[in-house]
Amino acid sequence: MKVILLQDVPKLGTAGSIATVSDGYARNYLIPKGLAEPATPSRLKVAEQRLAAERRRIAREEEAMRSLAERLDGLRLVIAAHVGESGRLYGSITAQDIAEKLRETIGEEIDRRKIELDEPIRTIGEHQVPVHLVGQLRPVITVIVTSPEEATAGAQAAPAASESDATGETESQSSEPGAEE
Repeated sequence: MKVILLQDVPKLGTAGSIATVSDGYARNYLIPKGLAEPATPSRLKVAEQRLAAERRRIAREEEAMRSLAERLDGLRLVIAAHVGESGRLYGSITAQDIAEKLRETIGEEIDRRKIELDEPIRTIGEHQVPVHLVGQLRPVITVIVTSPEEATAGAQAAPAASESDATGETESQSSEPGAEE
């Protein structure tokens, strides 16, 4: 039996889509619960028009988001987190944390619900995280989780090297304990 889904049904489809299901499933579950309606010719025509309009909307949004997707694809975010001796984080890195770091890095707001994490990140290292912008646009970013010591050492190593070139000092001379810059 063909039905038009009125609400999203897991493992079946989204609202407005047309699905073919067994007669019993439609009559005993989907229709009484208000999840679907029988697909009559007039309802099918209206549903197909709605689906066509939805596809056009998604295509417009994909075109508008394409430049953002290109900027995000392959982006590397470094997030510092407190780490225990075994290499596991004391807390975890969530989609909200990644969204905030993305906002700081690229200057655009990304909704945390668009960041696809199966579960929060709880270990140090590189993690591939897809971001579902719209339709088929799913750029993948790399989230690098480090300890705060590694993050500050990496950030200070680059400026220290450039300063030692300018002043003629070696890196070991300029990084004495207790010496402030």
